[in-house]
Amino acid sequence: MATAKKPAAKAAPAKKEAAPKKAAAPAKKEAAPKKDAKRVYHVSKRASDNMWQVTYAGGEKAIKLFKTKVEAEAYTKQMAENQGGVMLTHNSKGANKGKIAKK
Repeated sequence: MATAKKPAAKAAPAKKEAAPKKAAAPAKKEAAPKKDAKRVYHVSKRASDNMWQVTYAGGEKAIKLFKTKVEAEAYTKQMAENQGGVMLTHNSKGANKGKIAKK
């Protein structure tokens, strides 16, 4: 005999009352790098082998080495224009040795 099963009555889920939302704490803003900050490239003479080096400000390694100051300045000037930066040349002789040359 076939007995028909009646579907069990489903109990309606109890509605939960929404808890009042707490005001979210303001997010801390991180210091974003300045968009108008320029890259600074230095041209200086290495004492160890008398080669002219191009370095990024704050960098430890030389980007590129040159035999003459003119070659180093030409390369750095082009790179600074492409990257939106500036070039600083250090003096290699005299009382101002190692200091940035005024142009």
